[in-house]
Amino acid sequence: MTTEHPIADEVLDLVSIALAKGENYMAYNNSLYFIDKADVHFFRTKEEAVDFAESNLSDRDRFSVLHFNSVKDILNQIPYGDQHQRQLNIDPDANGLYNKDGNDFTDALIDHFESQQLSLFNKQLKTDVMNNENLQYLKDNIKYMGFGENMYRELERNLGEGKAEFQLHFAAEINKKPFEATLNFRKSDSTDMYFFNNYNASLEKNNGEKNEQTFYLNKGKGVTAKEAYNLLDGRAVHKDLTTKEGQPYKAWIQLDFENKDKNNNFEVKQFHENYGYDLKAAVEKFAVAELNDPEKAKALMQSLEKGNVQS
Repeated sequence: MTTEHPIADEVLDLVSIALAKGENYMAYNNSLYFIDKADVHFFRTKEEAVDFAESNLSDRDRFSVLHFNSVKDILNQIPYGDQHQRQLNIDPDANGLYNKDGNDFTDALIDHFESQQLSLFNKQLKTDVMNNENLQYLKDNIKYMGFGENMYRELERNLGEGKAEFQLHFAAEINKKPFEATLNFRKSDSTDMYFFNNYNASLEKNNGEKNEQTFYLNKGKGVTAKEAYNLLDGRAVHKDLTTKEGQPYKAWIQLDFENKDKNNNFEVKQFHENYGYDLKAAVEKFAVAELNDPEKAKALMQSLEKGNVQS
């Protein structure tokens, strides 16, 4: 069994991570000369570490257990070999990290390495937190926009690949009409954050004609999937909008299938509140039973404002 153990840098990375997780016991394969990341295991309690070491004893593997509170503890506790150690005791300058005046330089260097490892770990931890927050933000975004939860796994895979931009595809049949959408995501030029910027929607009508339109999002909000379906099917939708100056206003919007803009999108017609159309007054002209129940009347108005067909 060898007693000399050079340690891979990846092991020291794992030590820093283990410390952050409260795992202060390490079992390492003492039968190997070079200790790699696959040869170390970390535990919260001594009992767990000892149990692992005893359970994995074989002709080729022998695990030792040590307790540590820093990277420096690991480097101090794992032996480098009797012959090498005797040489250091006789001639301290045999190791360039030591000098006859003591181990101040070595201690300072170890502290420096430990500080670097902790800094890298904290940076990675911060990145992981930001990535998780970005993932959750986009999940909420997709769900709020009416595209459900089925694309979450594909979303996570694309985020992990780190591409500058990617697309997700949605397909459904609404009222026996095929509705499809391609959701476009783009990575920020200044950060690692991704944003859901717009989606291209298409609806195939009963006569075989297909209407297509790109809908843009503003701070995660915009025309939802169901509203896009209704607009592409020719109905108007009531939306909360904002001016270029950031002032909020309400308006009915409808696609103008006779005219397109420079981006090949249908022009969007807007009918503001001062246009004079009163949805409630228009509905009250008909004998609608739901109007007698305040809750049902409210639900009916909200459904009509989204452009939904009423059965």
